Amino acid sequence: MNIKPYGDTLQDGKVQISFTLPIAADAIGLEAARQLAKKMGLIDPNVVHQEKLGDHFSFYIVYGSVGVSIDLNDIHVETFETPTMTREEIEQLIETELDRELVFVGASTGTDAHTVGIDAIMNMKGFAGHYGLERYKHIKAVNLGSQVANEEFVRQAKLLKADVLLVSQTVTQKDIHLKNLVDLVELLETEQMRKDVVLIAGGARITHELAKELGYDAGFGPKKYAEDVAAYAVLELIRRKKQMF
Repeated sequence: MNIKPYGDTLQDGKVQISFTLPIAADAIGLEAARQLAKKMGLIDPNVVHQEKLGDHFSFYIVYGSVGVSIDLNDIHVETFETPTMTREEIEQLIETELDRELVFVGASTGTDAHTVGIDAIMNMKGFAGHYGLERYKHIKAVNLGSQVANEEFVRQAKLLKADVLLVSQTVTQKDIHLKNLVDLVELLETEQMRKDVVLIAGGARITHELAKELGYDAGFGPKKYAEDVAAYAVLELIRRKKQMF
């Protein structure tokens, strides 16, 4: 099945892009934006918005069409399905199958100063009615906050005897999140801790497929909440326990 983007009518190929140019917001800037969009492959590009960002910077929104399509049969994505579970169901699962307190340690690591994501998963109040892990029975949730160096993160994980490590990455400029995520895996392997923890990455640009490629057990992107992360982690710990016997 071949599909194309659409804006006005199905399969018309209409798309909208935005970008910043290091030039003034004037007539030359408008034409530069139009020509750039055309070289990017847009058909009949139209600059619908121009905004001054400074003396020598400007922002543009361009509307146009693309002539290409994709065949859905050619797309293969690694995904995983975790049963939808309530907080109470997860608590009961821990009590009956693991019979001990679990330690979840989370942080925004490296230079990442954003805590909204990790707070939504870890803190008691959670987000949008989805309570965080601090509210769960049988879970000790330790939120280390932001800008936590990988070395400190691993040190705390070892000190707390963590079962699950949650790494939040929001800052992605120049793919700094990729290097930071890989460095953490390598550090855990050096400390011979990688096999002892469930390692989960999360963030707006994190996918399960990407996380797996980087050496993580799972990845969670937008619209995921504490119960999604907890259900996966608890089921994974149960799976590992059964493999031991």
